[in-house]
Amino acid sequence: MGILDRFSLQGRTSLVTGGGQGIGRAFALALAEAGAKVAVVDINPATANQVAEEIRALGQEALAIQADVSQRADVERMVETIVQAWGRLDIGVNNAGVRCWAEAETMSEADWDRLMAVNLKAVFLCCQAEGRVMLAQGYGKIINTASMSARIVNRPQKQVAYNTSKAGVVHLTKSLAAEWASRGVRVNCISPGYTWTPLVEQVAHLVPEWLRDIPIGRMAQVSDLQGALIYLASEASDYVTGHDLVVDGGFTLW
Repeated sequence: MGILDRFSLQGRTSLVTGGGQGIGRAFALALAEAGAKVAVVDINPATANQVAEEIRALGQEALAIQADVSQRADVERMVETIVQAWGRLDIGVNNAGVRCWAEAETMSEADWDRLMAVNLKAVFLCCQAEGRVMLAQGYGKIINTASMSARIVNRPQKQVAYNTSKAGVVHLTKSLAAEWASRGVRVNCISPGYTWTPLVEQVAHLVPEWLRDIPIGRMAQVSDLQGALIYLASEASDYVTGHDLVVDGGFTLW
């Protein structure tokens, strides 16, 4: 098989959580362009439907699924819906997440619990449900969205809970990779650096400070992350598991 053919996802089925906007939307569109059927999962059904329509406009099959991935029942329903529709699940992209900036001494327990529920517990629940299907198939690719914040302490914003949750995602990824490698399931994660999304527009005053520590000299666009995803989702990465692929413009070099 030629190298470009090994990057093709033709005939594969996939899901993307948090797929209704930002990085998740970019991931869903990239999977579709590479040939995969895509289930767009989001807590907001309107945005999930909108991205699913974009995928159909590309000539690819899509599902829109509303789910709160911090809830086991929703996660199990999500996977069941895909398997009932397409017969299998080949690629699980666990991207849903939330951000919370708060000083450690004043952060509420409720904020901590909410962030951990979405950023870490939900990733485990999704991996578990996806893994059960993929292990039975003997093949599957799971890609979790972590963050360069798993490796560093960001500044000037205070985000102890976020950093901790993303470090947990990286180690969860490695642990599952070790457990499932011999059974055909590869588990990896992508750690984006500062990426321009609508959320960043709300804190645009911080961008100049962030840029001072990015050797490439700009923030990532969501398109900068798509190549990493397709590599990890495709046969080109069949010998890669437990890897944290950092896409940060060099930020963590310092």
